[in-house]
Amino acid sequence: MKKKTAVSWSGGKDGCMALHKLAAEGHEIACLITTVPAETGRTFGHGEKIDAIKQQSLALEIPVHFISCTYESYTDHFIGALKELKEQYALTSIAFGDLYLDEHREWGEKASAAAGLEPLYPLWMKKENAIYALQQFAESGYKAAVIRVRDDKLDPSWLGMEVNQRFIDRALETEICPMGEAGEYHTFVYDGPLFKKEIQIAFGNVLQLETTKRLEIEKAELREKTTT
Repeated sequence: MKKKTAVSWSGGKDGCMALHKLAAEGHEIACLITTVPAETGRTFGHGEKIDAIKQQSLALEIPVHFISCTYESYTDHFIGALKELKEQYALTSIAFGDLYLDEHREWGEKASAAAGLEPLYPLWMKKENAIYALQQFAESGYKAAVIRVRDDKLDPSWLGMEVNQRFIDRALETEICPMGEAGEYHTFVYDGPLFKKEIQIAFGNVLQLETTKRLEIEKAELREKTTT
């Protein structure tokens, strides 16, 4: 019996890698789940605009569900929404794109258990293997750009960079986790093997936030894939 799985989704490469691996393993992907704090009206994970995530959902042809929450009651809202989605889709599991941070996994496991779902961590690895995961993503056919960086880790020149071999070479010259597991950088995926259409993105201004800089996605539009 296939597992019917929801995927925790913030729009970046980690969630995309988890989605790809699960699909390859034969999971039935029921939906994507994105949390949206009321305080910001943007995604919790990357601070991305809702419309950009909707475009990813359309391009992947997988429905996305936005969980409205507050920072104060984030976990309770998350669990409550999971219970509703479990009934709606007959879910058996929920997948997360975490790599190696135990505290993140512990939170996800507890929240999943409270909702009666099996937690899946398809990317779980040792910290030292993060570079191999980044290499795998760069060679996977997916396209992603850096849309947010931590001020104490990376300078603004990283914003807008494609996650490719040049990016890997540059990342190896720093002390950051190559996959950005500690939030050193965040990405937005706009094309790849599971995408039925490509997302054409146009970047806008760079915004200075409290401890990070974010490159705004001003436009995200679907277009047919070009064949070569």
